[in-house]
Amino acid sequence: MWRNWSGLAQSSPARVAAPRTTGEVAAEVSRARDEGGTVKMVGTGHSFTPIAAPEGTMLRPDLMRGVVDVDRSDPAAPTVTVLAGTPLHELNHALELLGLTLHNMGDIAEQTIAGAISTGTHGTGGRTAGLAAQVVGLELVSGTGEVLEARPGKNADVLDVARLGLGALGVLTRVTLAVEPLRLLRAHEEAMSWDEALATFDDRTARADHVDGYWFPHSDRVQLKQNTRTDLPVEAAEPLGRLTEALDDGFVQNTLFGALTAAANRAPGVIPTMNRVSSRLLSSRTYSDVPHRVFTARRSVVFREMEYAVPRDVGLDVLREVRRLVDASDLRISFPVELRTAPADDVPLSTASGRAAFYLAFHTHRDADHRAYFDLVEPVLRAAGGRPHWGKLHSLTAVDLEPLYPRFADVLAMRERLDPDRVLVNDHLRRVLGD
Repeated sequence: MWRNWSGLAQSSPARVAAPRTTGEVAAEVSRARDEGGTVKMVGTGHSFTPIAAPEGTMLRPDLMRGVVDVDRSDPAAPTVTVLAGTPLHELNHALELLGLTLHNMGDIAEQTIAGAISTGTHGTGGRTAGLAAQVVGLELVSGTGEVLEARPGKNADVLDVARLGLGALGVLTRVTLAVEPLRLLRAHEEAMSWDEALATFDDRTARADHVDGYWFPHSDRVQLKQNTRTDLPVEAAEPLGRLTEALDDGFVQNTLFGALTAAANRAPGVIPTMNRVSSRLLSSRTYSDVPHRVFTARRSVVFREMEYAVPRDVGLDVLREVRRLVDASDLRISFPVELRTAPADDVPLSTASGRAAFYLAFHTHRDADHRAYFDLVEPVLRAAGGRPHWGKLHSLTAVDLEPLYPRFADVLAMRERLDPDRVLVNDHLRRVLGD
């Protein structure tokens, strides 16, 4: 039985294999194709949708991990090549030892690199937010069993599309990423009123390199985290103290928060008061550390999530409308709404493809019914031209998604070329890409 992290998706694959090499992946794909079956390489299951759910053969990535090449021939543009099953936290640690870092990343580091780029995992701000936009080369096994290397100058059209291919264009086996020299990020976190946060949000995102926000429903409070890139060497770090990190990030944000939100499921009437009190307890803090220890956070509380990217210039208005709807409803929401931004990129299926994005992410505890909440706000996000995160819950189908992506037809054409027999499919991909 395969089950994702949130527990919302599960399947029973007919066959399980753990390949060590690209050749072994190709053999499994060819075998499935010859038998009229299907193949999915699973990651760590951090997508909330069944996007990776295997129906036929399940490939486990456990034995395909690690950095296999570092290219510093251009000191201004180093790259690393990593096996596709490498978890992000292992990659981040390996890069730190090499004196390198990704430019940007999301706040969860448990996914494999293949899963993260294939579902559009993104951070906030910077020159590029999405991990897929940092991909400069890849190796994949197509649905026909062919091994393809894609990079500028060689199968560049494949690289263009397959760096964010939802797992529908090929089984990724290696990924080459643009990285940069390791320098410190300075983080400043503070809580403020709703009015102040919205009035200053654009200015803060213009001044800081990376801004992440959290609005606590049923309250007038917003927490903003502003990260500024520095030229300081690692030795100059002023990280959070171990006690502070263990208390704030470990106990308060995970153990205590998990206990409170679980209890609130049984007595939802306490949630507005709980949110107002807890948001008032947030204190300001400033620290500096290597990027992955600033960007990422531990998340031990299991939740459900829906996230949409609306056009950047309407993001705050959409947030205001969401608050109006939540305030007018009888829903009680214990998790904050997360706010992030991204510059436009050129990845065809990126939620920031061709336009700057404003992300709004909605969460509920795993034991709460998320459907009424998500059903309430999703029409507002759709009306604004929002694009749903590929790894998070939404109701859209291929018919709905195609108008949102100017190059959707290019993706479908590449899918027809690389997987004409639909070996790399499951029910979810049939829904979002069509048959």
